[in-house]
Amino acid sequence: AILGVVAASQASAFQVARPSSSMSSTRRPAVAVENEVTFKIPTPPKEGDGQRTGAMMDLSGIAMSGLKGQALSWTNEDFPTAGELRSVIPKDCFEPETAKSLGYLSISTFGTAICTAFGVAMLNVLPPENLLTLPFWGAYSALAGTVAMGLWVLAHECGHSAFSKNKALQDGIGFAIHSLMLVPYYSWQRSHAVHHQYTNHVELGETHVPEIAVKDSESSLAARQFFLKTLGQETGIKAWGAWQSFLHLVIGWPAYLLIGASGGTARGMTNHFYPNPLTTPDQPKKELFPGNWKEKVYQSDIGIAAVLGMLAAWTACNGLPQVMALYGGPLLIVNAWLVLYTWLQHTDVDVPHFSDDNHTFVKGALHTIDRPYDKLDPWGAIDFLHHKIGTTHVAHHFDSSMPHYKAQAATDAIKEHYPHLYLYDPTPIPQAMWRVAKGCTSVQKRDGVWIWDNKGVEDQVEV
Repeated sequence: AILGVVAASQASAFQVARPSSSMSSTRRPAVAVENEVTFKIPTPPKEGDGQRTGAMMDLSGIAMSGLKGQALSWTNEDFPTAGELRSVIPKDCFEPETAKSLGYLSISTFGTAICTAFGVAMLNVLPPENLLTLPFWGAYSALAGTVAMGLWVLAHECGHSAFSKNKALQDGIGFAIHSLMLVPYYSWQRSHAVHHQYTNHVELGETHVPEIAVKDSESSLAARQFFLKTLGQETGIKAWGAWQSFLHLVIGWPAYLLIGASGGTARGMTNHFYPNPLTTPDQPKKELFPGNWKEKVYQSDIGIAAVLGMLAAWTACNGLPQVMALYGGPLLIVNAWLVLYTWLQHTDVDVPHFSDDNHTFVKGALHTIDRPYDKLDPWGAIDFLHHKIGTTHVAHHFDSSMPHYKAQAATDAIKEHYPHLYLYDPTPIPQAMWRVAKGCTSVQKRDGVWIWDNKGVEDQVEV
């Protein structure tokens, strides 16, 4: 039941003043253009064509994010082709430079090594076996895990062939780093590519796919309503948000690797360590690990088995408290960062999802959201340590072969040529996550797209 709730909750984005209920079906949706918000007069849709053609959407029950409903106003005709979008990005952005990539790898490696050396030095001063030292080791985990997340991002770049043109070097580095973090390299490389192909697709998406509420009594909306009825609306929505935050940030990543939690329904239940579906998929031809990928899943398992063996030996020699202090705690923080990025980059209360009849690769990529991770601390240190993965994610989702150090130039080009199609939510990260945790529970279909249902709790979600 817990894992079912994990798979059911994701999203958040931009904000317009909500009209009164009598006006909710006639308000013109907002379109952000550079620093202003203008309004676009939509045209009526064709009855039953399954396509959203820019009709005035009934905004009742839709909470608003810092995006102010921007993505809800787009029409099918607004989107460029992949070739048109690619043509505005400087060609150099698509060329990885091995020396520069290795330079960034050295920064992340050095930072992680310094943290680890500090932790080792503190073992005798504040032994982790003593429960009174737990606050210190918790703080250490937050620091070391935040720094080590930079290594995760670079391994992710290896999986996208954005690290180097030297495939052996690239896969060797990616395989080693991801295995050390208990991530099956090739398995995740495949599933993450599927995630890019089907971003914001309610059936074929591969992470943070929203739950479709068929019956209220069987959906997570009913679970949220139980919280509200039991604890009161104000306290209940906060308790629901806290529960969802825990499920996503702590349980979400291992649940995804083990049972495909938050993945789309088309592929059935999946496991990143065993290539065949665990349950009968709705669309067998869309199997997550087809053909030669099955062998690569088992190759990934070799790396995971080796690391698990080393961890077992370390635990046998030095005890579980030391392993958790130096490795387990920081790894939990890395996993939380990973889920936070993926969750907020593709989810917000006024960002829609799509089905086969109206999803395209470009549409999915341009429904990715860039966020102000550079403002998480006064110096932008976290954004630097994480190689700007959260501030340039739109460009990354259009072409993941771009190395991170060239993604800002690509982002600037997209913003310049398609300002109305670029999603940037200025909401501070903690507030954005809190809004998403409270408000992204289940979706309903409206005007051909899937929107998050927050009827009756819009104001509580937006706070």
